[in-house]
Amino acid sequence: MNCKTLLVHLDDSTHSDARLDYALQIAARHDAHLIGLHVVCEELTRPLFLREDSIWLASRDAQRDANLKSAHARFIAAAGRAGCSAEWRAPDGAPAETAMLHARHADLLILGQEDPEDRSAYIARQFVEDVVMGSGRPAIVLPHAGPVRPQMENVMIAWDGGRESARAATDALPLIRRASFVTVVTVQRHPHAGEPTGIDVAAWLARHGIEASFTAAPKVAGVNTGAVLLNMLADRHIDLLVMGAYGHARAQERLLGGVTRTLLQSMTVPVLMSH
Repeated sequence: MNCKTLLVHLDDSTHSDARLDYALQIAARHDAHLIGLHVVCEELTRPLFLREDSIWLASRDAQRDANLKSAHARFIAAAGRAGCSAEWRAPDGAPAETAMLHARHADLLILGQEDPEDRSAYIARQFVEDVVMGSGRPAIVLPHAGPVRPQMENVMIAWDGGRESARAATDALPLIRRASFVTVVTVQRHPHAGEPTGIDVAAWLARHGIEASFTAAPKVAGVNTGAVLLNMLADRHIDLLVMGAYGHARAQERLLGGVTRTLLQSMTVPVLMSH
């Protein structure tokens, strides 16, 4: 994968500008074109027993127009300051489906973890999950808590030998070539005799000019793998976690793997996910 077209999801939340700044720094680093995709919640929720529905709807639409114009102005100004090739898109339509359609014309997506404390961060039910799993593109999901570090000096790759982790590691190659430290953490999901180990992954990375060490995720009784990875991220001061995203859709419901669900809910650092 070459990072020549990036897409960042923008909305009316307090975290939108941080996502834009993060995306602009990656775009500048890779001389990439940046698409700002403004997609907000389309669900109509209004007070019960409100008689003047037309007045409420007009007020809501006026506020949305003002938010859109403000977000557009901030995007243009930030892209101009960064000297980045950029374009703005604010399409109509169902949020997840619309975002997936536009995402398929990009090399890398920048999304944000949903913040339960910020009502404007809600776009649609399972919005991030659906875009990650359905777009066919790698996505960096940024945590809502704490400052977001745009550097990728210290990188961890969660490797379990599956298709998804192989896809994620390959998608991450252009992003992590300049990293100072890369650690491959082997996670056993379905142990098989003769399965390639961390040293095999490190050798593959070395042939791409990336020096990596390897270790095994410690097994802790009663603690799931997602929690183990979260602890390792904190202990090692990781800037970026690279991992496969596991899950599938069933009867309009997104069923995620345990590790994927844990990281999306409790991430503390940016996570590059591929499905």
